[in-house]
Amino acid sequence: MELTFELAEKVLAAQPFSVLLGTRLTAFGGGAATLELTIRDDLRQQNGFLHGGVLSYAADNTITFAGGSALGPDVLTGGFTISYLRPAQGVVLRAEARVVHAGSRQAACTCELITLDENGDGTLCAIAQGTVVGRR
Repeated sequence: MELTFELAEKVLAAQPFSVLLGTRLTAFGGGAATLELTIRDDLRQQNGFLHGGVLSYAADNTITFAGGSALGPDVLTGGFTISYLRPAQGVVLRAEARVVHAGSRQAACTCELITLDENGDGTLCAIAQGTVVGRR
């Protein structure tokens, strides 16, 4: 079964944690996916920056959606790593992932995590890479 934008939106809407965070799917297909969420005060850590757990969630989920666009809907994260480059601040977090290589059951992906300010200008705050595996 092919994973379409509409089906991917339904998958995202079926994830209670994604709903809690208000995550939106803004691009999907062709081995790539973009998720966004509004940065709220309750998602910040003690210094006022977006919590690293939120960045990790966004990387994990976006990598899996990108991998699913190449492998199909029945996938799981095989693993990922993240590097925090600078404190995340702004009004929107955008996670952009793409498949670097896909086989029949596994996809290797990269993800850039960018914060957008009030003017829509972006700042790269973290990068991640990971694998997505098919459950078949």
